[in-house]
Formats: sequence, structure tokens, C-alpha cells
Amino acid sequence: MKIIGHRGAKGLAPENTLASFKKAIEHHTDELEFDLRVTSDSVVILSHNAHLSDPAGNQLLIRGCTYAELKKHKPDLTTFKEVLDFTNRRVPLYVEIKPGEPTEPVINILDTYLAAGWKPQDFRLGSYDQAALLALHQAYPDIQTIVIENWSGVRATRRARQLGTKRISMLEYWLWPGFIASMRRGGYELYSFPPKKNRPLATFLLGAHSNDPANARKWAKHGLAGVITDYPDRFEK
Repeated sequence: MKIIGHRGAKGLAPENTLASFKKAIEHHTDELEFDLRVTSDSVVILSHNAHLSDPAGNQLLIRGCTYAELKKHKPDLTTFKEVLDFTNRRVPLYVEIKPGEPTEPVINILDTYLAAGWKPQDFRLGSYDQAALLALHQAYPDIQTIVIENWSGVRATRRARQLGTKRISMLEYWLWPGFIASMRRGGYELYSFPPKKNRPLATFLLGAHSNDPANARKWAKHGLAGVITDYPDRFEK
């Protein structure tokens, strides 16, 4: 079972920052997952949300601001290039392009690093946005694409067939042993990811496992390929 650091290691350090990636690498994750968005001046940065929130409570729309403007409000704001330079091929990168974001700035950066010696296997490219994934797959047919879905296995497998990929990530709450086993029989490589917010009742009822090694091992017996976790330290061998 693969252990993938969620936004670096968001349970151990501020998400989508170099500090978070440092923690994930220290705890020997198999891959590092993070989110990409693009500023008004086409700088590719790491952010899960479309708005950046600063300590004063200001909300800034990322696509409406320049990188310099955003950096003033969030000094640890991290760019895609900084992540590439920091990780330096030490661990494969699971790059999630957020829906509606332009792919051209991402492709420009990938072109630069691939030309400099990075390999297709150093990256995985995922998104909820099928148009973005199709564009990226066309640009990089040798880089694995990842279909990201919340709950619909039917939609996930349909999207996967379009892309010629077998890798799917789904929200852990909607996974159950029979579904996981059926996906494995279909040849799919299924990963779980945790919700945005912890919901104790749902966790209790549905057996959430991305942050729980004991539960994750039970799901792995049914065919779960790996977990995207906030706490890679809990899974460290």
C-alpha cells in the first residue's frame, strides 16, 4: 500500500508549503500530493482554495492577483518551481490541477524541468477537471494521469477509460469493501483521500481510513492501492 502525503503533510505543518513537504519526506512518503492554481500574472502557485486567506482575515482571489500581491499577504506562499527545486526528484510528485485553472503555465514549467533531466515517472497529474486532464495527457502521454472523483465510481471509470489510465483517487467516505474489490477486479488502482473537514460521526459510521493505519490495512486487504494522508508519520514503517 502506497502512502501519499496530502498537501505535503498537512497534519504536521502548514499545507502546501515547503515545511509540509519537508515533513512528508522525513516520514518516507511514496509520493507527495499538492494543489496548483495560477495567478493573474501566470505564476503557478500551491493553493487548495481559489481564495487566499491571510492572518488578518482578508480573502484574495488568486486568479485576480499577482504573485507579488499574494506573497505580501502570505510569506510562505509556495510556487510550483520552488517545490520542484526543493524535492529535486527525491520522491514522485502527485500534482493536482484545480478545476478551471489554465494548463499552459503548468505545461511550460513541466517542459522546462523535463528538458533539464526530470523524467515522466517523476510526476503524476491529477484533476477533477476532465478537460484539464485531457490537455495534459495530450501534452505528456508518458506521464500517468489520475482521475479524481468524490463519490461516483461510474463517472470515475468512464473518465479513466477516456484517458487510458487505471489510476483513480476517491473520497474515503464513499468507499466500501465490495466496491474496492470490484475496482481491483476491473484492473483499477484505487486510492483514498480524506475530507476537507473531520466529521466524527461520518468517520465512525463509514470507517474513514486515510489517517488511520489500522483501518487502512483492512481496506488494503480488499484491494485499496494506497492512501493520501494528512499524517504520514502514522504510517511510517
